[in-house]
Amino acid sequence: MNLAPISVTKTTQPLKKPDANNLGFGQYFTDHMFVAKYSDAKGWYDSQILPYGPLALDPAASVLHYGQALFEGMKAFRQGNGDVALFRMDYNWNRMCQGAERLCMVAPPKELFLEGIRKLVEIDQDWIPENKGSALYIRPTLIGNEGFLGVRPSREYMFFVILSPVGAYYKSGLAPVNIWVEEDYTRACPGGLGATKAAANYASSLKAAYEAKKKDYSQVLWLDTTRTYVEEVGTMNVFFVFKNEIVTPSLEGTILAGGTRDSVIQVLKSWGKPIVERKIKLSEIREGAQSGNLVEAFGTGTAAVITPMGELAARDWKVKINNGQMGELTTKLYQELTDIQYGYKADNLNWIEKLK
Repeated sequence: MNLAPISVTKTTQPLKKPDANNLGFGQYFTDHMFVAKYSDAKGWYDSQILPYGPLALDPAASVLHYGQALFEGMKAFRQGNGDVALFRMDYNWNRMCQGAERLCMVAPPKELFLEGIRKLVEIDQDWIPENKGSALYIRPTLIGNEGFLGVRPSREYMFFVILSPVGAYYKSGLAPVNIWVEEDYTRACPGGLGATKAAANYASSLKAAYEAKKKDYSQVLWLDTTRTYVEEVGTMNVFFVFKNEIVTPSLEGTILAGGTRDSVIQVLKSWGKPIVERKIKLSEIREGAQSGNLVEAFGTGTAAVITPMGELAARDWKVKINNGQMGELTTKLYQELTDIQYGYKADNLNWIEKLK
């Protein structure tokens, strides 16, 4: 597909860059953003890089009334030799296409998705922090922006990308987090949007996360609709390391397939580790933690990469995992993935694209 060149309008008022040692997550944004538009009549058009700023939306836009919104999460890294590396972009484009199909949206073509991100990162690459553990977070977003109030898919879409220099997602960094087992609210159900990175998924998770934090827990462990099987932890996929196998919940339509989850599975297989994708009961995890058969547990996601879990708690019980310490395998996996991302180890799985 031949796309029109991306027009570039650079800012005349560059923003002050934040302290690289105190970035937090998603608090600062770079000087520019990428925006492209779609209509059934024109196809994709008007691809631009512009100074970061407000978007113009019709008050009746589909995204505001019927929730037609998808997004992705990616990162660019400043490698040890100074190169800029983008991680698994194809995975994110494919997932956006799958989500767009579920929400009756029109996904941007691969060339538009990839080239818009490449060009934007190239222009704002001075914002990429150099510290290991920091990165430039990339947020590609697709919304329905046609103004109408009939319940149907939009005929117009806006695709935009914003960038944010980030540090650790959790203030505790790599310290194990304590997790509240959510038994009242449900994140997803069969036939719903659980496998789609839709904005609505995150809206439905906010209440449970808010209540957990009031109890001094970092996130929630999501269960299925029967409250029997484990699905995700917060906004991350989850892994449980038993003495004889490593288990991650199988993807059966209610769990979002994460790029970091997929990367961890591939690394574990390359190491010859017994990784299994299957349904796993909460009771199995409780019993394993109490008996010592469960030796580690961790979450995976683009934002935090890998987050060790130190404690699980519910209304009438509480268990420690690995005495609340980060486990050996969790540490090794974090080191492996970040070494590839920052260029300290060879990328044998072709996940990295260097910015030219």
